[in-house]
Amino acid sequence: MPSLAGAKERSLFGQVVKCYENKQYKKGLKAADQILRKHPDHGDTQAMKALIINSQGNTEEAFALAKIALKNDMKSHICWHVYGLLYRSVKNFEESIKAYRFALKLEPASSQIQRDLALLQMQMRDYPGYIQSRRAILQARSGVRQNWTALAIAQHLGGQLVDAERTLSAWEDTIKTPPPKSDVEHSEAVLYKNTIIAEMGETERALDHLDAVSKGSLDRTAAMEMRGQYLLKLGRKEEAANTYRTLLDRNSEYRAYYDGLVTALGLQRTDLEALKKIYAEYSEKNPRCDAARRVPLDFLEGDDFREAADTYLRHMLKKGAPSTFANVKSLYTDVAKRDTIQSLVESYAASANPTQVNGSAEKQPDKPDGEKPADGTDAHVEEKQVNGNVSQFDSSVRYFLVQHYNYHLSRDLEKAMNLIEDAIKSNPGSVDLYMTKARIWKHHGNAKKASETMEKARSVDERDRYINTKAAKYQLRNDENDAAIKTMSKFTRNEAVGGALGDLHDMQCVWYIIEDGESYLRQGKLGPALKRFHSISDIFEVWQEDQFDFHSFSLRKGQIRAYVDMIRWEDHLREHPFFSRAAINAAKTYVSLHDKPQLAQASLTNGINGEMDKLDKAERKKAQRKARKDQEKKEQEEAEKKDAKKTAGNVGADGEIKKEDKDPQGQKLLQTTEPLADAMKFVTPLLEYSPRNLEAQLASFEVFIRRKKFLLALRCLLTSHSLSPSNPTIHEQLLRLRHTLNSHPTSSPLPAPVSSLLETELSKLLDRDTDLTQHNDTFLATHKLSTPHVHAALRARYALASSSQLDAVKEEGQKELIKTLELGEDGCKLEDAVRGLELLRWWDVGEEGLGEYRARARESWPEATVFE
Repeated sequence: MPSLAGAKERSLFGQVVKCYENKQYKKGLKAADQILRKHPDHGDTQAMKALIINSQGNTEEAFALAKIALKNDMKSHICWHVYGLLYRSVKNFEESIKAYRFALKLEPASSQIQRDLALLQMQMRDYPGYIQSRRAILQARSGVRQNWTALAIAQHLGGQLVDAERTLSAWEDTIKTPPPKSDVEHSEAVLYKNTIIAEMGETERALDHLDAVSKGSLDRTAAMEMRGQYLLKLGRKEEAANTYRTLLDRNSEYRAYYDGLVTALGLQRTDLEALKKIYAEYSEKNPRCDAARRVPLDFLEGDDFREAADTYLRHMLKKGAPSTFANVKSLYTDVAKRDTIQSLVESYAASANPTQVNGSAEKQPDKPDGEKPADGTDAHVEEKQVNGNVSQFDSSVRYFLVQHYNYHLSRDLEKAMNLIEDAIKSNPGSVDLYMTKARIWKHHGNAKKASETMEKARSVDERDRYINTKAAKYQLRNDENDAAIKTMSKFTRNEAVGGALGDLHDMQCVWYIIEDGESYLRQGKLGPALKRFHSISDIFEVWQEDQFDFHSFSLRKGQIRAYVDMIRWEDHLREHPFFSRAAINAAKTYVSLHDKPQLAQASLTNGINGEMDKLDKAERKKAQRKARKDQEKKEQEEAEKKDAKKTAGNVGADGEIKKEDKDPQGQKLLQTTEPLADAMKFVTPLLEYSPRNLEAQLASFEVFIRRKKFLLALRCLLTSHSLSPSNPTIHEQLLRLRHTLNSHPTSSPLPAPVSSLLETELSKLLDRDTDLTQHNDTFLATHKLSTPHVHAALRARYALASSSQLDAVKEEGQKELIKTLELGEDGCKLEDAVRGLELLRWWDVGEEGLGEYRARARESWPEATVFE
C-alpha cells in the first residue's frame, strides 16, 4: 500500500509513533483513528494502533488488528516489525525473530529492526545469528565504540575468542588520541580484552598485556587480582606473593587473598609454624581484623588449636559479637575441635572471673587511662554490665552456649532451653535471645510455641524488618497463613491487586511464597499450594526475561565484564535452590493428584491432613459436597465484587494495567485433567538445569514411571544411583521399575530396541530373575535400625503387593512403623517420624491407626505439635 499522500496524515502518523513511544496511548489512538477515517485500510496505521492496543492490555484484539494490517500491506516493513513486537510481548521469541527477519528483508537499512533482531537473538542465545546481526550493525555505524564491543561480546560468547580479541584490537587501532583516564568504557573494554586473552590459555601474553594497561585501569583491585592469578599459573611465586601482600594491605578480611599468598609461598597445610606466622603478621598489623584470627582455626590441631581458639573466642566474646557462634560452627564437623570449643566456653561460664580459664587466671597488663588494648577492645569492656547484673562477657558466653546446644552437631535442647530462660531473665529486652528461644522450640518440633516466641521477639522491636519476616516465616511453619500475611503487611504498601500478598508477588518475595505454598501443602490445600509453586516458576521466568533490557543497557554504560558474568549466571538460573524446591514440591503434588484424584475435592474442605481424616466414607463425601457448594458460592460472590470494582482503579500510577488474578485459590490448577503433563512443566527444567540434584531425579522418576516413559525413568534411576548409591528411595524405585517391566502386558509389548536397552542397563542394578519380595525383605532386615530404609522397604512392599494383600501389608507396615519410633535419635529423627505419619496417612489406615502412631510418637517427642 502506498504511503500517506497528505502532509496532515503524515504528521498525524508521526504523532501516533511519538505517542506510543511516550506511552500517551489515548492520544495516540485518537490520532490513529483520525487517519483511519480517511484511509481505513492503511496497514501502517493499523499496525501502530495494534501496538498501542497491546500496550493497554488487549493482546487478542491487537493480534487480530495486526493480521488485518498485514493483509492490507504485506510488503510493509512496519507491519512486520509490529507483528514481531507483538510476538515478543507474549514471549513467543521464535515467531518474533521470523517477523523481524521478514521486515529486515523489506527494509535492510533499518537500524531499529536490526537492533531489535540482535537483542532477541542474544536473548535466545542464537550466537551465530547474533554475530551476523552485530556485524551488520557495525558496518552501518563503525564510528560507535559500542558496536565494536557488542560484536566482540557476540564472538566471545559464541566461542570465537581469537576474533573477539581481533575486534577489540581493531577499535583500539582506530583511536587517534588516547582516551582520558576517567573513560570507564575504555577501562572496562581493555580489562575485558585481557580476560579474553586469558581464556584463550595464553597466560603469559595476558600478563604482559595486563602490565601494559593496568596503570590506566580504573578497577585497580580487579587488575591486581588478575595479576596474582596469572603469576600463580606461570609459577612466578615470588611476584605472586608480593601481589597478594599488596592486596591484603588493601583488604585483610578477604580470605581468597590469604589462600593466594599461602599458595604463592608454597606452604603446605602441615607447615603450621609458617602458616601461623603469616596470620599472626596480619593480626598484629590490623588488630580489628577477624579473618587473620579465624582462618588458622581451620588448619590448627591439638594444643595449637586450643590456644588459638581460646584467643579468638575471648576476643569475640569480650566484644559481645552475636556472630561468634556463626563464625566457628563450621569447625564442628571435626569432633575434637567441637569438644575443645565446648570445653573452653563452658570453662568461661563456670569461672567466677571472666578472664580465668580452667581455674587459672590470665594476667592482664595494666593500661593507662583511656588507652585501648592491642586487640582493639575497650579497656573497660569486662566491667560493662547488662541490667546491672551480668557482664557483657558473661552474657556473650551464655548466648554462645545456647546456640552451641541448639546446633544439630552438638544438640542438647534441654540445656539450651534452661540457659536461654536464664539469659532472658537477665536481659528481657534482647531480640536475639527470643529468636534463639523460638529456634529451640522449632527443633523440639513445637511449631506453635516457636511461632509465639518469635512473635514475642517481633514485639520487642516492631521497626525491625528482619525480625518481622522471621515472625512471618515461623507463622507459616505453624500453618498460620492469615496471621503471616498480616505480619508481612506491616512492611508492604498494600496497593497491589490482592493486597499484601499481591505486593509480595510484585516484589518477588520468593522465600515467603514458597513457605506459604509448603504450608498449604502440609494442610492438604493443594490448590493454593500449586498456585504458589507456579508463582515461583513465573518469577524465575520474569528473571529470565529481565535480562533483555541489559543487552543494550550494559553496552551503553560500558559494564562489559559484569554483563558477561550476568549472561553466564542467567544460563544457570534455574539451578537456584528456590526453583528446585518449588519444582520438586509441584511435581510431587501433581503425582499425588494423579494417584488420588479425590484429593482435589478433599483440599476444598480442611485439607487431606485435617478433620477429613476423622470422617468415615459417607460423612467424607457429604463434607466434600458441602465444601464444593460453599466454594462455588464464594467464587460467585468474589466475581460480583470484582465486577463492581472494574474501573480505572486497576490502572497503576505508571499507567500500566494492574492484572487481576482470576484464580487466586488455584482451583483451575487443581482441576487439571492431565496432572502428569502439568508436572512435566517443572520436571523438564529441573533435569536440564539441576541434573545433579538427587531430589530432582527421584521426583522426576515418579512422573516418568506413571507416564510409562520407562527409558526416562531408568535414566533418572541410574543418575540417582551414581549420585548416592546408598539412598533408600533408590531401592524402592528400583524394585518398582523392575516389577513394572516384569508385569508389563504381553498384549502391548515394548519395542525391541527399547526393551533390550532397558534390560541391559537395569540388569546392572538388579537382575531380572531376582525374587523382588525376598530381596526387599532382606533389605529390610539388613537396615532395620535405620528409619528411612524401613520406610523405603515398606513402600516397596506396598507397591509389590497384589490388591488382595494390601490390607495385610498395611497392618504389618503399621507395626513396623511404630517399631521405628523406638530406635532412638540415631535411628529415628523427628523428621523421620513425621514421614512415617505421612506414609500411614497415604495408606488411609484411618484415625485409629494414625492415633496409635501419634500416641507412641508423643512419648519420644512430647513437644512436637505434628503428633497432637
